[in-house]
Amino acid sequence: MLRLSTNISMLFTELPVLERPAAAAATGFRAIEMQFPYSVSKHELAAASDSAGVEFVLINLSPGEPAAGELGLACLPGREPEFAASVEAAIEYARTLRCSRVNCLVGNRPAGESRARCWEVLVGNLWFAADRLAVAGIQLLVEPLNPVDFPNFLLTSISDADALIAAAGHPNLMLQYDVYHRRAAAEDWLGGLIARLDRIGHIQFADYPGRHEPGTGELDFPQLFALLDAGPYQGWIGCEYRPLGATADSFAWYDQMRRRPAFDNI
Repeated sequence: MLRLSTNISMLFTELPVLERPAAAAATGFRAIEMQFPYSVSKHELAAASDSAGVEFVLINLSPGEPAAGELGLACLPGREPEFAASVEAAIEYARTLRCSRVNCLVGNRPAGESRARCWEVLVGNLWFAADRLAVAGIQLLVEPLNPVDFPNFLLTSISDADALIAAAGHPNLMLQYDVYHRRAAAEDWLGGLIARLDRIGHIQFADYPGRHEPGTGELDFPQLFALLDAGPYQGWIGCEYRPLGATADSFAWYDQMRRRPAFDNI
């Protein structure tokens, strides 16, 4: 059974943020995710999702200062107190939104810092975050991006993500697997997913190239969805793509899925 969520940071952007949960529900989705909710009142966001009848299934930790070239705080030496504060903020948002998963974007390696030093800081920060979130009943995820779109990101290969999870060594830390990023990194995007189903806490998708909706690129989504429908994975599968046009016009793939007799998006 496929459990599909939609990322309201990338879809339904024609609407104000607080109207997007209702738009997702009207399209047929029962779950939503959001990259960085911290500029919106957590109470208003919870009220909007409750009113729409959709479940929040994922948010990210703070990215830091994107305007300054940051994409996460976890690997930044000297920023450990700020990272710890971002974990507490994420816990407060997740509790209010009743969201049980938080993803950590590890960050871009600062100029002048060695990879080894950033890795050391990252491992310590992830153990801390996983432990703190475990107390709150929230699962921590870590996501490798791709080196083409994000050349300075510290975590760009699936093998490095495997090594990071092993190094952190916390049972509350799992993998967030985005098939677009794995294909953009020239990795075996489907085989890599199959090999890691036991350690994946959340899956996201967009077509490649372009990061648009299924059917606009080369990825075999019927094969992916059939695999996930029949296999052991029971988590959420997030639509995290940039629609080529209006969001409402990007769901031909979804309409086809909903015509399947066995389809039940819960």
